[in-house]
Amino acid sequence: LHLRTAVTGGVLVRITADDELCIAAGNCVMVAAEVFDQDDDGIVVLLTDEVGETQLEQVREAVKLCPSQALKLVED
Repeated sequence: LHLRTAVTGGVLVRITADDELCIAAGNCVMVAAEVFDQDDDGIVVLLTDEVGETQLEQVREAVKLCPSQALKLVED
């Protein structure tokens, strides 16, 4: 389980990627390549500790499109 945090517009956003749930579909990389990558087995890897406000919508779309629900956003 990977955890990353970001502050966007005063809201703390945590991105979680559960590599145990990931099925290597790659939707996250296609939608937000500056935030997500895949390892040699195709499993999701988070690339950044901070997601700017301009990337937040792309990250939300990646979370929505993840077929295994391995990605989550938690706003504190």
